[in-house]
Amino acid sequence: MTADAHPLLSNPRSERVRQVAALGRRAARQRSGTFLVEGPQAVRELLRYAPGRARALYATEVAGERHPELLAAAEQADVPRWTCTPQVLETMADTGSPQGVVAVAETIDVPLSAALGAVGEHDFAVVLTHVRDPGNAGTVLRGASAFGAAAVLVSDASVDVYNPKVVRSTVGALFHLPVSVGAPVEEVLAECRAAGIRLLAADGSGQTALPDADLTGRHAWVMGNEAWGLSPEVLAACDQRVGIPIARAESLNLAMAATVCLHASASSRPS
Repeated sequence: MTADAHPLLSNPRSERVRQVAALGRRAARQRSGTFLVEGPQAVRELLRYAPGRARALYATEVAGERHPELLAAAEQADVPRWTCTPQVLETMADTGSPQGVVAVAETIDVPLSAALGAVGEHDFAVVLTHVRDPGNAGTVLRGASAFGAAAVLVSDASVDVYNPKVVRSTVGALFHLPVSVGAPVEEVLAECRAAGIRLLAADGSGQTALPDADLTGRHAWVMGNEAWGLSPEVLAACDQRVGIPIARAESLNLAMAATVCLHASASSRPS
């Protein structure tokens, strides 16, 4: 169905608009199996890497003229498209000042076994446990994509990766690599160990400094809560506790620490 087949969406109270806007709530996302993708860059990555997951594209007339490649990509992927008034787009979006383009996509997470199966001999992964801040979680996902992590494993006690703030923070990186969600951290760590993946706890008080850590072979960085870090049980389940040497700051926040660790792993890969 082409964009011309759809009338202009101009009523912010219409049922379709209400359904899209409801995706800001976790219950609505779980019920529908869909989530909101906001902004031209995130929508571009959705249509490039996971076009089969795109359900619909909504854009204002101005945004459509500014980003004709998005409309063309949606048409090529047979994704239904609607032109919206700015008021309708604002109602749909989670941000106060949306960029004129949103999409609805089916959830893209994979089973834990499939994510672990993507971790090759010289690859590394990321485990997030009790990570609650959407911006931090999204930034870690973005860093994982940028530095070539093979997978991201998000425990059941962490923020919903389909939270609009998480999705925006990934800037489309959510569609670049396998992401597993919902398993208890104990199961995630046990399955990593069974798959022969070494577990490295990112811990500010770790006895092994990052420059001295063995980052060869299959390994996974285990990242904990922003406020209290990793629990004693999780630390005990890891093979090594690795700290980042810091010259002056008392500590690094989760997103910064993850970026440093992931860059170190990427740099340690055989050329």
